Amino acid sequence: MSEEKQMSEEQKQAWIREQYQKATKYLADKGVVTASVAPQNSRYLVPVVAVWKLKTLDNQAVWVISGDLPCDHIASSAADSVREALRNFSMKWQLQAQNIEQNATDATQMNFAKLLVSRAEGLYQLFENESLWPEG
Repeated sequence: MSEEKQMSEEQKQAWIREQYQKATKYLADKGVVTASVAPQNSRYLVPVVAVWKLKTLDNQAVWVISGDLPCDHIASSAADSVREALRNFSMKWQLQAQNIEQNATDATQMNFAKLLVSRAEGLYQLFENESLWPEG
């Protein structure tokens, strides 16, 4: 990772905008229209993961995750904070991967299950990293 070049502030902002667009498109594909974002409740670890707290047109709030992983969402009631949302996505993906592995009929499904496990483990490491969560 030491070879990784630093992103400029402009590149970071572009990445964040791209992830926001991915998150809202993901929701739109699910039939959910985004009304607003709660930036104070969202967190970005550029260029790995973005977690958004979004309000929908029907006045629901959801956590949406995007980045170098599959887009996904959960109800905002499932987590009180970005940190808890990461843990929730991690557990959700572990269970989803288990289910896929038990019912997989081809290599593509098995590869997706492996991807989910890998990303779930990474999310859990972020959840456990105290230095990312100074507010406790």
